[in-house]
Amino acid sequence: MSRTLSRPERIAWARLARTPRVGALTFHRLIARFKTAATALDALPRIGELTPPPVARIEDELDRAEAMGARLIASSEPDYPPLLAQLDAPPPLLAMRGDPKWLKQRTIALVGSREGSGAALMFAERLAGDLGAAGYTVVSGLARGMDAAAHKGALATGTVAVLAGGLDHPYPPQNLKLHEAICERGAVITEAPLGTIARARDFPRRNAIISGVSRAVIVIEAALRSGSLITARAAADQGRDVMAAPGSPLDPRARGSNALIKQGATLIENAEDVIAALGESAPPLRPLSAGSLFDATEAPPPSTKLQKQILDLLSPTPIHVNDIARLVEAPAGAVAAALTELELNGRAASLPGGYAASSAAAFS
Repeated sequence: MSRTLSRPERIAWARLARTPRVGALTFHRLIARFKTAATALDALPRIGELTPPPVARIEDELDRAEAMGARLIASSEPDYPPLLAQLDAPPPLLAMRGDPKWLKQRTIALVGSREGSGAALMFAERLAGDLGAAGYTVVSGLARGMDAAAHKGALATGTVAVLAGGLDHPYPPQNLKLHEAICERGAVITEAPLGTIARARDFPRRNAIISGVSRAVIVIEAALRSGSLITARAAADQGRDVMAAPGSPLDPRARGSNALIKQGATLIENAEDVIAALGESAPPLRPLSAGSLFDATEAPPPSTKLQKQILDLLSPTPIHVNDIARLVEAPAGAVAAALTELELNGRAASLPGGYAASSAAAFS
């Protein structure tokens, strides 16, 4: 039966969890054998050359966490994510900033490419918004591209970000404002201690937490070698549902997600598909609306940087000029002018209705 730990118990739990060479599996075996973290700490000298961090270091971490509105939650406590707690060896300790209620609701992870096409980014944001409106908490990793789009889409209804580094070192820097917004209107969690700067080797563990706290993982536009596929594999190992949105076979950014579908992942095209795959009734979807083509204000001349941003978003899937303008945070008139120049150079294609696509991929 879970219960809230006292401060001395939490310090002992954290010291054992932070002991070098004591991983999650070893930690839980020690707790099963010695019943309490304090007793396990006393037994460490007899087990091997294992040196836990000093009490003062853990007390300092607790104090710094409280000062920033965060706390350390043990896997034995009621505020620990319930789906993560069901794993055989869940992370013994999580740092959390925000409201734990979001992880007690129905949770779905949404992940994908850091360099996503504009169409995929719009789809991810819309899908996250629809799932949030249907009562789901959307979970992702705060990375560029698809993660950020998912968080933005679900920000109004509650979203959870999982970090690879400490709560005081959110990554990447361009998502700092989004990080703060999620802390206020959702929750941010991490296994890493305060002060930890994320390294490449930390992201697979972060990905396993993303899938571990979620009922299902949705992959949108992932290359054949990507962290999103690591998350999908972790989800399958944890007994979670794996879903994927199909992408253009002409776009290498979609080959990994398409491969998942070939391997048995559920193909989804909207929130109704996701909810139906989970065996629940689906809500009506919002109607699509592209809006007016040009802004009323006079647009500045396009720049080389703007053209590069637009090219990064273009794919064989058409995307509306207004949506491109919102993604690059530029006036629609400037985007339309930049697209015209790109089209004259043979690098983009204008389509009826104010849409655009990548010319080289879409046309011979």
